[in-house]
Amino acid sequence: MKNTDVPIVVTQPFQVSRNRLWEAITQVSKMTQWFFENIKAFEPQVGFKTQFKVQVEDRIFTHLWKITEVVPQHKITYNWQYQEYPGDSFVTFEIIEHEENLILRLTTNVVADFPDTVPEFTRESCIGGWQYFIQERLPAYLKQ
Repeated sequence: MKNTDVPIVVTQPFQVSRNRLWEAITQVSKMTQWFFENIKAFEPQVGFKTQFKVQVEDRIFTHLWKITEVVPQHKITYNWQYQEYPGDSFVTFEIIEHEENLILRLTTNVVADFPDTVPEFTRESCIGGWQYFIQERLPAYLKQ
């Protein structure tokens, strides 16, 4: 993923209350059920920082998140980096009203290049990962 790439955008419609969708993307007890199960802490407050490790094969990815923007019930943005690798991005979750549904729009904006030698940092991998979380895991969780 390069800072010259256009942002990655993944959307998904939901027929749930705004509050339920907001809680799913901002409350750690709910996030661990559809997103990353090893998130230790998360608070939708500007300046809040958290970190957690994910292992893929022999590679460790220590996620470093810092909340940079919160509009309660509407939008949350966090800076997303990894301890072990260069690269920097911002991820924004926006809840948008559309007719009788809500649309969740996820945008990833890369501001510093990630290494292209790591398979998880290809644009295709990032798109596939977000589609998995936003279009498969989150809808399945919200249907419970």
